Amino acid sequence: MENMTGPLAFSFLAGFMVLAVLTLTSFVKLSVVFMIVRQALGLQQVPSNLVLMALAGFTAVFISLPVFSASLTSVGEIDIDTSTISGLLQIWETGIAPFQAFLSQNTTIEHVDFFITVSNDLWAGSGLTGSRDDFIIQVPAFMISELTEAFRIGFLIYLPFVAIDIAVTAILMALGMQMVQPNIIATPFKLLTFVFVDGWARLAEGLVLTYGGAG
Repeated sequence: MENMTGPLAFSFLAGFMVLAVLTLTSFVKLSVVFMIVRQALGLQQVPSNLVLMALAGFTAVFISLPVFSASLTSVGEIDIDTSTISGLLQIWETGIAPFQAFLSQNTTIEHVDFFITVSNDLWAGSGLTGSRDDFIIQVPAFMISELTEAFRIGFLIYLPFVAIDIAVTAILMALGMQMVQPNIIATPFKLLTFVFVDGWARLAEGLVLTYGGAG
């Protein structure tokens, strides 16, 4: 059993890190915003999903690096027996605490209250009650908050590109070129505009700065 402790602890830590990147960081917001930008530009496969997910993943890790560091440091400072269930639970509670602080800082309170209310209804009779400190409440509330913010940002990003589409369509109709697909003309102009304003860099900068208190 002792020989299995190391591999089990490593597997637990590795699995937790992957799950943390996907659900406990800004990955959800970043990936959605990047995909909305691609759609707004009129591009279906460029950049590819792999590129966008990689960009979102590494940027999310960059934003939450202080959180990961605090979690690993906290776990490394405690002396626990990893061969017992209570020891593993203590690792979990210690390692997850910095992430819970990050979730609380970046979650809309209305979404937290919603899940607390729903949990108390769903869990009625089980002896369980929801609170703002419950990890199982914080995670879905955080993800809903991130999705909501991502769509708000996406809406604002979409507007200038829609304006270009409308302008190009109006010009083509005025010239009597109704048979020409507007996207053929609009897409190069949207790409030119996006490149001219250094769109990717400014977008990444704006998204990163929304998490100024991540550490």
